[in-house]
Amino acid sequence: MSLPSTSKSNTSLKSLPKSLTGITGLDEITGGGLPTGRPTLICGSAGSGKTLFSIEFIVRGALEYNEPGVFMAFEEKTEELALNVASLGFDLDDLQAQKLIKLDYVHIERSEIEETGEYDLDGLFIRLGYAIDSIGAKRVVLDTIENLFSSLTNQSILRAELRRLFDWLKAKKVTTIITGEKGNGTLTRHGLEEYVSDCVIMLDHRVSNQISTRLLRIVKYRGSVHGTNEYPFLIDEDGISVLPVTSLTLDHPVSAERVSSGIPALDKMLDAKGFFRGSSILVSGTAGTGKTSIAASFANSICQQQERCIYFAFEESPQQIVRNMLSIGLNLQQHIDNGLLRFQASRPTLNGLEMHLVAIHKQIKEFKPSAVILDPITNLITVGSVSDVKAMLIRLIDFLQAEQITILFTALALNNVINEQTDEGVSSLVDAWLLVKDIEYNGERNRGIYIMKSRGMKHSNQVREFIITNTGVDLVDVYLGSDGVLTGSAREAQQLQEKTGMVLREHAVNRKDREIERKRLVLESKIAGLKEEFESVQDELNKTYVEDELRKEVLEKNRDQLTRNRHKE
Repeated sequence: MSLPSTSKSNTSLKSLPKSLTGITGLDEITGGGLPTGRPTLICGSAGSGKTLFSIEFIVRGALEYNEPGVFMAFEEKTEELALNVASLGFDLDDLQAQKLIKLDYVHIERSEIEETGEYDLDGLFIRLGYAIDSIGAKRVVLDTIENLFSSLTNQSILRAELRRLFDWLKAKKVTTIITGEKGNGTLTRHGLEEYVSDCVIMLDHRVSNQISTRLLRIVKYRGSVHGTNEYPFLIDEDGISVLPVTSLTLDHPVSAERVSSGIPALDKMLDAKGFFRGSSILVSGTAGTGKTSIAASFANSICQQQERCIYFAFEESPQQIVRNMLSIGLNLQQHIDNGLLRFQASRPTLNGLEMHLVAIHKQIKEFKPSAVILDPITNLITVGSVSDVKAMLIRLIDFLQAEQITILFTALALNNVINEQTDEGVSSLVDAWLLVKDIEYNGERNRGIYIMKSRGMKHSNQVREFIITNTGVDLVDVYLGSDGVLTGSAREAQQLQEKTGMVLREHAVNRKDREIERKRLVLESKIAGLKEEFESVQDELNKTYVEDELRKEVLEKNRDQLTRNRHKE
C-alpha cells in the first residue's frame, strides 16, 4: 500500500494531529508519527523490541522535539533500564538530571491485590500525574500493561479499568505508548487492549532456517491512512531502523547524466559515455571472470570524481579486496582514507534478507553515496530462495533509483550458458547487463565480455576480449578465425601472422614499384634515343633540302646575271 501524501486540496480538511517518533522509517509508514494525545499499543512476544521501541520514543521526543517524557516501568527497575539502553548511546541518567525524562518503577505484587469491585487505579493516576507535572511531560510510556492488571480475571472489570486508564491519559493530553505481551491467538494477553487503543503496532521476531528477522505491522490507526504491510526493522547500536520498502512506487526521477564504468574501452562500448546516473547494472559470469575487478574499477572511478561509494561485500573481506586490487593497479585504500569509499563486509548468514535490506538502507541514508556495489548477490541465496532474493533486490533497486544512486550488482553464474537463469532473476530488472564469459580455445581459458542490454542508449553488440593486467582492466578486439573467435595466444598468433603478411605484402609492393621504376627508366632511355635519332634524321633531311634550295637560288641568281649581261651587249 502506498503511503498518503499531503496535497493542497486536502489542507482545508481537519487532519489528525500526530507526534513524530524520531524512529527512522516509522514516521514515514505512519504518515507523520503516532496520534498526539492518544494511546498507542505496542504488542509483541518476548524479545521483539517493545521496551526499546518505547524508550527510543521517549528519548527522541525529549532530544529532537522538545517533548519531555515519562517512562513508567512495571517490570524492569530504572537502574536496569538505564544500563540496558546505554549501549545504544542513550544516557538516561543525564536526561533525568536535565528533567527531559522521568523514569519510574512501580512494583506490583499479585498476592497483594485482591480482585474486588472496589479495584481502581487511583494510586497509579496520582503517581503518574505527579511525574507528568514534574517535568511538563508530553509523552508517556507504560511498560508493560500485563503486570498492571495481572491479578484481574473478570473481563468486565478489566475492560472498565482499561477504558478508565485510556480516558485518563487522553484527558492529560499526553501521547502515550502502552506495551503488551502477545497472547495465544490474540494481539495481547487479555485480548482487550487492542480494542480500546487508537493505534496498534505489532512487533514480531521470526526465525526461519536459523535466520532471525524482526518485522513491524500497523494493525490499526484510527483517523489516519497508514501502511498496512509488514516492514522489517533493525535493532543496532543506533537504535531502531524501519524500512518502508513495500510502499515504494515506480515514480522515481531519472537522469540523462552519465557516469564512467572506470574502464575506458567499456565506456566506448556504451555509446562512448558510460552508464546513466541512478541506473542499475548487473555484471554476471562464472567464477574467476573478473566481476570483482569490474566492480572495483567502477568504485575507483566514482571516488576519483570526489563522489562517495559504498561497497557491500558478501564473499571477501575489505582487506582482501584492497590487497587484490593493488595487483591490477587500483589503490582503493586511498579512497578509504579520504572518506570517499566505505566497505561493509559480512556473510549473508549474519542476517535474514530483510535485515540485510534494512542494514543496507541504513548505511546508505547515513553515508549518502553516489554509487553502491553489492558483490555478489548470489551469496544471498543461502538465506532465502531465488524469489525472495529477487523481491529483496526489487525493493533495493527501487529505493536507490528514487535516491538517484547508481548501483552495480555482481552475480555468479553456475555455468556458461547465456540463457541460463543464474542471475537470480534480476537481469530483467536492471538497466544494463554485462556478461563476462569464459572463452576456451587452443587449450587456453580467456575472458570475453558482452553487453546483453543497456536501456536508453546505443551500445555495442560485439564481444570483446576482457583482459586484466597490472595496470588495470582493458578490452581488446577479438579475432575471427576459421574455427571461430580467437582470444589469448591464438589472437596474438593471428595478429603476428597478420603483421607478417603485412610486411611481406609491403615488401612485394616495394619490389614491384622498383621493377616498374626500372622499366620506366629503360623505356624513357629508349624513347630519348629514338628522339635523338629522329632529330638527327630530321636534321639530315633538312640539310639536304636547304642545300638544294640554296643551290637553286644561286643558279637563279647566276641565270639572272647572265641575262642582264646579254642585254648590255
